[in-house]
Amino acid sequence: MKRRDFLGAVGKGTAAVFVARNELFPFLQAAGQSGAGQRPNIVLILADDLGYAGVGVQGCAEIPTPSIDSIARNGIRFTHGYVSAPLCSPTRAGLMTGRYQQRFGHETNPGPINQAQPDFGLSLDEPTIAERLKKLGYATGMFGKWHLGFQPQFHPTKRGFDEFYGFLGGGHSYMPGSRRMNDGSIQRGTQPVEEKEYLTDALAREALSFIDRRKNEPFFVYLPFNAVHAPMEAGQKYVDRFKNIKDDLRRTHAAMLSALDDAIGGVLKKLRDLSLEEKTLVIFLSDNGGPTAQTTSSNAPLRGFKGQALEGGIRVPFMMQWKGTLPAGKVDDRPVISLDIHPTVAAAAGAAIDPAWRLDGVDLVPFLTGAGAGAPHETLYWRMFANQRAVRHGNFKLVWSGPEDVKKLQALFDAWNAELAEPKWKPAPQAKIKTTPLTANQRAALPQPGKGKTWFDRLDKNKDGKLTPEEFPRPRIFQIIDTNGDGFVTIEEVRAFLKIIGR
Repeated sequence: MKRRDFLGAVGKGTAAVFVARNELFPFLQAAGQSGAGQRPNIVLILADDLGYAGVGVQGCAEIPTPSIDSIARNGIRFTHGYVSAPLCSPTRAGLMTGRYQQRFGHETNPGPINQAQPDFGLSLDEPTIAERLKKLGYATGMFGKWHLGFQPQFHPTKRGFDEFYGFLGGGHSYMPGSRRMNDGSIQRGTQPVEEKEYLTDALAREALSFIDRRKNEPFFVYLPFNAVHAPMEAGQKYVDRFKNIKDDLRRTHAAMLSALDDAIGGVLKKLRDLSLEEKTLVIFLSDNGGPTAQTTSSNAPLRGFKGQALEGGIRVPFMMQWKGTLPAGKVDDRPVISLDIHPTVAAAAGAAIDPAWRLDGVDLVPFLTGAGAGAPHETLYWRMFANQRAVRHGNFKLVWSGPEDVKKLQALFDAWNAELAEPKWKPAPQAKIKTTPLTANQRAALPQPGKGKTWFDRLDKNKDGKLTPEEFPRPRIFQIIDTNGDGFVTIEEVRAFLKIIGR
């Protein structure tokens, strides 16, 4: 099956095309090469599972996000900002290296620590941005979710970070004492610790401490929060802000996002208090689109969700500020991708981008200040295990999951695909389902005994062998059955669930 993906709004049919505006920024009189005469601090903030319409500046009116919005107000917001994968770990691999992660086989999530293949981790042959900045004299600190390897050789402190506080896996509970989703312990360096604060607050606390201690030298703060990823947990002070939201899941999501915005606000305030705003490049984005059914995150007006190569899975909130160097309050419609962050940061720090690095991203600053004309990218690509593929060329995008030829775009993808490695690992076996008794209405939505396959086929409208949240009738049941959290329900997951509940 093939379809063109609507690049501007909701696509109801299988063919919809959006022609983006080609709007260039005004020139800055003093701007020259990226980072000329400066060695800025770098603060890279990554949200987790935050959808395209998740924050105020992107259209969310229900949940105030003044701190995140201020980054766009003081800098640039990319309306066509992409990540290189619709899943957590592959996006992070591309972000750290500036290269399509498929080039070195890092194509999907590994599963929980106790199920991951032993060789899972960011290739040791691929230098990280932290390693490059450290060589340039930067102090480097990471605070949050790693998800790029569990073995000692892949640890953040072995991949360029002087300091690490966070967890190595794909998810972690937020509340002290909670064990709902602890994919590895919280660590300071390599030593497990017991965190007593709400985790979003704690990660911000550690970042603020690092900035205080390193304020007299150039520093790189990588702050990959696990908010607003499941499990859905929020402190009461945040929940109390949204008493007007009646749905429990949505209220918890709002509280988690509000906590994230407060944490980011604390970092921005620290930079102001230390008179570092004009000396700091701040970048904010999400690692992929939102899994709407599981968390209520919104990707509107885009089609698709986390785990899909549709716009809703890979197009995310993406903004940056560098006061005095980048324009303020600008909106850029040109396609950019998370791979661009590595060369942008490296060039701003004074590195000469070596062609031998073979980066797929580009330094964005010249394009944003007017020193570089045109668009940063003509073509962008995506490939993910389970046959999710896409290519965007100019203002056209093709998403497909079959072999039929589409001449120009197919040729572009095939040429790129030929350069890639095979995936090093596949998703881990599905975990056992833990669930609570269903209500009578929820049980009524399930198939009758012995009718699971017929029921599944009736819901599977496009006959691709998996159900999306759009095809599934009950979001809460979808969240329970989707045991690997990939945003799809397979017939195997349905059968396992039915067996547990005695159907």
